[in-house]
Amino acid sequence: MSTLSETNLIKLTNHIRQWAKELGFQAIGIVKPDLAHHQQAIESWLANGYQGSMSFLERNGELRLNPERLHPGTVRVISVRMDYLPEQAGFASDLEDSKQAYISRYAVGRDYHKVMRKRLKKLADQIQAYCLETGQESDARPFVDSAPVLERPLAEDAGLGWTGKHSLLLNAEAGSWFFLGELLINLPLPVNVEKEANQCGECVACLKICPTGAIVEPYVVDARRCISYLTIEHEGSIAEELRPLMGNRIYGCDDCQLICPWNRQAAVSEEADYQFRAIWQQHDLLTLFSWSETEFLNHTAGSPIRRIGFERWQRNLAVALGNAPASEQTMQALQHAKAQVSVLVDEHIDWAIEQQQQKLAQPSRKTARLIRSVKIGLPRDA
Repeated sequence: MSTLSETNLIKLTNHIRQWAKELGFQAIGIVKPDLAHHQQAIESWLANGYQGSMSFLERNGELRLNPERLHPGTVRVISVRMDYLPEQAGFASDLEDSKQAYISRYAVGRDYHKVMRKRLKKLADQIQAYCLETGQESDARPFVDSAPVLERPLAEDAGLGWTGKHSLLLNAEAGSWFFLGELLINLPLPVNVEKEANQCGECVACLKICPTGAIVEPYVVDARRCISYLTIEHEGSIAEELRPLMGNRIYGCDDCQLICPWNRQAAVSEEADYQFRAIWQQHDLLTLFSWSETEFLNHTAGSPIRRIGFERWQRNLAVALGNAPASEQTMQALQHAKAQVSVLVDEHIDWAIEQQQQKLAQPSRKTARLIRSVKIGLPRDA
């Protein structure tokens, strides 16, 4: 096999950009697999225990910092961006109605892992076909939020955006409503030489809006307090002091993105796979809580939500029902669900029942006003 000339590598890179666009990626960048300059920040974050129970982040440090060890022969990383903001996202209407479940908008459609990996595989096949025509064989492997790959640092180095104070990647055109993916490849393609400048300025809106105070300082998130971590990654009991702060968020949290000024520029995704599935159009808490495990698995087939499993699903919903308005129907649903799933779920159901009991025991505002008005006309010793 011959080696691609510099001219052919430039031509191939131009083709890659066009093919990526045709496959539904909004942007790509090409970078060397050199992440040594990110090592100190990563090690400091881990040393503080901010990873919580995500022990997998503590392993394979050498692979994370050296992608070429993950896929031998790698000399470049093609980093891609795919926008996912769905039409009629309905952020405010869901967050303001505490009887409805709030699901992070990246999860209301088809599982992005499957969508993007399939597209990246097609991109790899197109590159291989081009190379074979010129007597060269390429070797590429796709990754989408899988294996020990530092996707955000790679994307930042590839010029796709800058790291915001909420630790997500931001782009001046797309905000942060996008997924990232990588194609590790053995070809010395021309690399991006310019990184996008950090444009957060003095803004600290994301720090202030975080319901649990998880953004402990600019660019640093303590996952142990993050609602996305608590509802998705965390397998155990949710700390009681954090439960009331979670509101009706049962899968992920978008607050830091919603408040970000750069997301005012974000365009709605044209990708059909990322639009609301019909099942999530009606998502009141009691309906979702009533699902059996079989129903949960059926309704979440092909969805990223399925990965948390039925136990965490019920745990999260129990917390949200504890935060919901006082309701005898909610109390009955919680009591009926006891001893149906696990001790972990029962712990959160018991907490939710206690919250509901306290609310039900409180007089309504109308009743309280009536009592106060009556007392005004009574003798002092009454």
